[in-house]
Amino acid sequence: MIQTKRGLLLVAALTVALALIVMFPARVVHHWVAPTGIAVSGIHGTVWRGRADAISIGGIYLADVSWRLQPLHLFTAKARYHMQGSPVSGFVEGDVGIGIGGSLSVSNLSASLPLQLFAKSLHISGLAGDASLRFDRIKVRDGLPVAANGTVQVNNLVAPRLSRDPIGGYQAEFFTQNNGVTATVEDTDGVLDLAGSFQIKDDRSYQFLGKVVAKPQAPASLQRQLEYLGSADERGQRELRLEGTL
Repeated sequence: MIQTKRGLLLVAALTVALALIVMFPARVVHHWVAPTGIAVSGIHGTVWRGRADAISIGGIYLADVSWRLQPLHLFTAKARYHMQGSPVSGFVEGDVGIGIGGSLSVSNLSASLPLQLFAKSLHISGLAGDASLRFDRIKVRDGLPVAANGTVQVNNLVAPRLSRDPIGGYQAEFFTQNNGVTATVEDTDGVLDLAGSFQIKDDRSYQFLGKVVAKPQAPASLQRQLEYLGSADERGQRELRLEGTL
C-alpha cells in the first residue's frame, strides 16, 4: 500500500499519462506527422488501434482502413502498424512504418488490386486489369518510391496504347538499385511475347524499355497496332518505350 501523499500523486500522474498515451486521438497525430502525399478522412480510434473511412496515397484510394500498433518497434524511433484496407475490389494487408521526417515503409505486403487505381499516378488513361502484389519491402520518401523488393502479377491487362482489348498476363519483379527502383517485366500468358525493364528514378521520372512481338493468337488489330512502334528486328521484335513522371 502506498503510504505517502507524494506516492499517491505520482501514481495518479502516471495513470493519467498512460491513459492519455493509450487514448490519444489518431486524428490529432495524423495532422502532426502525416507523410507527404497521404490524405486520410473519417479517422476513428487511437494511435494504438483505430480505423479510417478512406485513405489516399498518391492518388490510390483505399476504404475501411484499420490499423494496430506494433509497440516493440517504438524503440527504433519508428511507429509501425499492421494495416488492412479495401480498394474498389480486392484487399490490401501489410505492415506500415512511419519514421521521423515522414518517411513511409511497407513490409510483408499482400494485395489484390484493380489496375485502374494506378492509372492516375502513372498517367496512363484507360489502364485496366487485375494485379496481385507480394512485397518484402517498399520505402517511400516525399511520395516517391525509393526502394522496392517484390513482385507484381497482372492478369487481363488492358494497355490502351497497345490495344483496348485485354492482352493477357504479365509479371514484374522489383528490386532496389542505387539510382532508384527497377523491375524486370515479362509475359506469363499474354498474347504478346514481351521482355523489358521498368525504372523509377530519383528525379520522379519513370521509363519502360522492352522488346515485343505478337504471338499467333494475338488479334489482328493488335498486330497492326504494333507496326506503329517502328521496324521489327531480325526476330520480328519491336521496341516498346513508355515514359512519364510520377
